[in-house]
Amino acid sequence: MLKKALISALVALVLFSLMIGVRTEAGPQGGLIYWTRFGDLAAMVATVFGGSIVVELLRQWWGPVDKDSIVPKPVQSAISFAGRWLAPALLVFTFLVPVIFYDQRYILDLSILVLTYVMLGWGLNVVVGLAGLLDLGYVAFYAVGAYSYALLATNFGLSFWVCLPLAGILAAFWGVLLGFPVLRLRGDYLAIVTLAFGEIIRLVIINWQSLTGGPNGVSGIPRPTMFGIPLTPGDDGLAAKLGIEFSPTHRLVFLFYLILAMALLTNWVTIRLRRLPIGRAWEALREDEVACRALGINTTTTKLTAFATGAMFGGLAGAFFATRQGFISPESFTFQESALVLAIVVLGGMGSQLGVALAALAMIGGFELFRGLDQYRMLVFGIAMVLLMIWRPRGLIGHRAPTVFLERNQAISSDLVKEGHG
Repeated sequence: MLKKALISALVALVLFSLMIGVRTEAGPQGGLIYWTRFGDLAAMVATVFGGSIVVELLRQWWGPVDKDSIVPKPVQSAISFAGRWLAPALLVFTFLVPVIFYDQRYILDLSILVLTYVMLGWGLNVVVGLAGLLDLGYVAFYAVGAYSYALLATNFGLSFWVCLPLAGILAAFWGVLLGFPVLRLRGDYLAIVTLAFGEIIRLVIINWQSLTGGPNGVSGIPRPTMFGIPLTPGDDGLAAKLGIEFSPTHRLVFLFYLILAMALLTNWVTIRLRRLPIGRAWEALREDEVACRALGINTTTTKLTAFATGAMFGGLAGAFFATRQGFISPESFTFQESALVLAIVVLGGMGSQLGVALAALAMIGGFELFRGLDQYRMLVFGIAMVLLMIWRPRGLIGHRAPTVFLERNQAISSDLVKEGHG
């Protein structure tokens, strides 16, 4: 027990020495300054040492026990009942967020951001969760959608509702272009190529200044309208036509319900696609590509449709991001965004729509919840993710069950089995 605790403390000392023990930042003259926090480092190592001993003592005390002895039957029934009603309750609460928090702009802005990442997570879930293709360059389609809307709206004067489907189509086209070079790649090689694709798109945006504005980005992006009526304080605005007092919150509420409708559309389309032959082909490809080929499934079209579908949803989310911000630049489409969306899909449970939504709420809202911890925020958040991966390796709601399966056992003729009976 002491040996395991000492090893855990040594690992913690190595990991936390540079994150906690020594703090560095740029000084006023441009040089690097640092200061030490050995007291905090010692406290963290001591906590790991003591926690390791406590965990070992609890394991010896409990011993090998079954799940039923740990969680009583009534508690299991209550958890199952709550799980069935969690999604409807969460949906109803989401619809009521603008009503409950109408006067709190911060919560409305945060809710819009969470729903944007929910839509991105559901889009990437098609590629990673259903088709089993590891994509580290998903931010490229997010950027294509954002810049497609921004350039079409500013240069040609097209409205948001016209540019939105165009942004999705262009992003899907780039998804197909990405799919062709990676048809024979799997695993780590696929991840490297998709990562390179995301960086290529970002560098093209930075260097093609005549089209994209380069590092300066694109500004003056038009806001969306409600059936052609702008949400402005003028006489032609929606508030004046309805005879009510104008409030800047009206636009936030409209954007909230707009991204909510787009996210629900993404969810509905994904669920419907899973029940179609192409959805079952994605699941077969995820489980075993060799067996998928043996069944006569065209893996080329299966991969391309997965990339195109996921890219289309990413492009639609990018168009919404552009119209919400009114300004976009390459700094908004870095690899960190791809990693964040992929973490949402993995932590929520690959293939699980509800799990992705809960993970997006936890991760995006978690950053705000731990904002007061300053430099310890990322450390606490990283520890929480590691613990979740240890206890729930398949994510919050692991779901890899096939869409089509036999609900009950079916007898087989005795002449078809070796044992001689059905």
